[in-house]
Formats: sequence, C-alpha cells, structure tokens
Amino acid sequence: MSDGISPLAFIGEGVTIGEDVKIGPGAVILGPCVIEDGAWIGPGAQIGAPPEMTDHVQNAAWSGELAHAGVHIGAGAVIREGAVIHQGSYRATTVGAGSWVLNRAYLAHDVLLGANSTVSAGVSIGGHCVIGDRVNIGMNASVHQRTFIGAGCMIGMSTPVARDLPPYVKAFGSPARIHGVNSIGMQRQGIEADQIAALQTAYASGDLLLDETETQWHDLLANDLKQWRERENRRPAATALTS
Repeated sequence: MSDGISPLAFIGEGVTIGEDVKIGPGAVILGPCVIEDGAWIGPGAQIGAPPEMTDHVQNAAWSGELAHAGVHIGAGAVIREGAVIHQGSYRATTVGAGSWVLNRAYLAHDVLLGANSTVSAGVSIGGHCVIGDRVNIGMNASVHQRTFIGAGCMIGMSTPVARDLPPYVKAFGSPARIHGVNSIGMQRQGIEADQIAALQTAYASGDLLLDETETQWHDLLANDLKQWRERENRRPAATALTS
C-alpha cells in the first residue's frame, strides 16, 4: 500500500489505483472503480456505493459482490472529505481530470463531470447529468437528474438547476435563470473577443439552442458548442438576457 494511502481507509475488490494517489482515513472505495494518477481523496469520502435505483441490486461490494458500471476518477482530481459518489448503472460515474468535488458534495449514478470543473461544498447532482469542462457550481446548488450543463458555465450558490444550460453562461436564482455569459472564463481560455461577443448576441436574442446563428465558431469554443448542439431533447433554462 502506498505511503499516501491511510491504513484506515477501506479499499474493496475491483479498485484500480494509479501512482501517487492519496486516500485519507475513513474513506470507503468500492469496486468497480478506477482512480488515475495523482488523485487526492479526503477522509470519509464514500465512493462506489450502488446506484440509488429500486430496480438495481443493492450489492455488498465490500464483501466482493461487484456489480454496476463503476466509478472513474480522472488524473489529478480532488475528492474532498465527506463527498459521496455512486456507481453508474450503465456507464461509469466519472470525475474528469483535474476536477474538484468539495466536501459533502454528492454525485449520483451515471453523472459525467468534465475536466477541470469545481463542484462546491454541499452541491447535489442527480443521476444521468452531464457537466462539461471548466464548470463552476456554487456552494449548496442542486442539479436535477438528466440535466446538461455546458462547458464553462458558472452557477450561483444555492441555485436549483432543473433545465439545461448552454455553454459559458452564468446562471443563478430560483428558479435558475441565465443572466449573462462567462466572458472572463472565455478570455482565460484564449477565446477571441469577437467570438465572445457573437455568443453573447446569440444568447441575448433568445437563440440559446444556437440554431439560428451563422457565426463560424473557432477551436475550443467550437468543440464546446458542438457538444451542446448535438445533444438531443435540449430544454434550456429561461433567460434574463435582452438584446
């Protein structure tokens, strides 16, 4: 066992651990689970319990009864103390490389969390959600099951998110409304000013689905918007933007 893994952690069968992984005392990690290099898992974190679904077996993975689709923790991810991450039912519940899941946060079954995102303390994310790269979800927010949150979004503290958010928006309030674009985040990613302005204009005109704009998107922004535009059954949140 690595020096960085506490002897007081419980690591069950079917758990694959990369190099330089740190796991704190009282953490419980059940298989199937893959933890990539450099991940940090805090004391009392609970990873790999079965999906909270009444038609799925509630197996005793701690005794070798492995089932379900697993959990995958990306390289360099940080899972803070008391966080809970459940097994996937048909795909691995995933925390992307470099992402942070802060204390007491909850990721339900089949959640896909992108790279370099932050799920703040007390956040709850329901099953089957897809969260893009570089998303920041504020403390104690909640995300309804099967919701999509696009890359680069920022969500205010205590916001209940029950509808989809296109990439790079700022959303807050109850119910959640779109109040602007995350222009600072876009600038930090090297996205050109004219591209930021074009996205702001499209969203302000009500074209949250980006079906009407003729703008040619570039590089990273093009990839982020492609994920949104190709998603089926999009149900965007209401917007407070005006053109």
